[in-house]
Amino acid sequence: MVKCTHKGCGKDFKEEENEDNACQFHSGAPVFHEGLKGWSCCKKRVSDFDEFLAIPGCTFGKHSNEPVAQPTSAPAATQKAPEATHITKEGVEVYGKKPETPAAPAAVVEPKKEDEEKKPEVEEEDDESIPVSEGTTCKRRGCGRVWKDNATSRGSGSEAVCRYHPGAPIFHEGSKGWSCCSRKVLDFDEFLKIEGCKEGKHLFVGSGDNKSEELVECRTDWYQTQGNVIFSIFAKNKENTKVEFSEQSIDVDIKMKGNKCFKKTFPLFTTIDPAASKFEALSTKVEINLKKTSGVSWASLEPTENVTSWTTFGVSGGGGTVGGTQMYYNADSPLHHMNNKK
Repeated sequence: MVKCTHKGCGKDFKEEENEDNACQFHSGAPVFHEGLKGWSCCKKRVSDFDEFLAIPGCTFGKHSNEPVAQPTSAPAATQKAPEATHITKEGVEVYGKKPETPAAPAAVVEPKKEDEEKKPEVEEEDDESIPVSEGTTCKRRGCGRVWKDNATSRGSGSEAVCRYHPGAPIFHEGSKGWSCCSRKVLDFDEFLKIEGCKEGKHLFVGSGDNKSEELVECRTDWYQTQGNVIFSIFAKNKENTKVEFSEQSIDVDIKMKGNKCFKKTFPLFTTIDPAASKFEALSTKVEINLKKTSGVSWASLEPTENVTSWTTFGVSGGGGTVGGTQMYYNADSPLHHMNNKK
């Protein structure tokens, strides 16, 4: 397997499985301005570096292993002839560091008790009794290893050693690096490649302390065509999304950052084709495409008796008569469907 070089992706892939829309990445460049971080190709801006790395890509396509083009360095400036730092009373020009007047001795500052009592921060470790989902990435900064199995990613496995940065990212006057090590680079892609300066165990799931999921509500919206119903759930900072389709309902499970979760079962107005239905996790929402089993117009997304009107797409076959005293409707009309439910 090879590693995708697209910004924001970095997943391992096999060329024979490299299909369209398999890669979700950022086509633009990283933007850091006045404390905010984001990508030039999308509008989202965050202040935390970990949240910046977690911004979902705004472009879909195939994975690539082509090396990223490096920015060309500017030509070196022509060196100027050194100038004299000062001239003595005798008219002699002196080059080099100008002699400094002796400074007053610096005041001795006694260390504060708070600094003496400050204890080193205890790093979180995995609770190995918690199962790890397939495809989970190590949460330590600069690692990027993906969970394989217990024999490979833990203990004495071949990928059990985690090389990471315990410090924070530093961006100053164009240079990029980590507070825990001295290496600094100019290009952002090179910054992401800086190997961790500390070794330890991977952090896939954490300790499990206070990790009960917080169920949250998300805004939803839907519209329909003659053959499909498009259902949108607006959720940001998604870590994992699952949608299970059945003929009369869909089960949605969206995991979000901060241990938040949207989990709900939606009963449907009428039947769908589960095999032809699909979903797509975008940066700001989850878009679910439900394939209708007939051209019937849905009066609502979920079953309801409070129907006053609905959209129609015409009938195939017989229809009503203008001015008639009796109403005729097609066998696949919404009214026929609702009457059969009673």
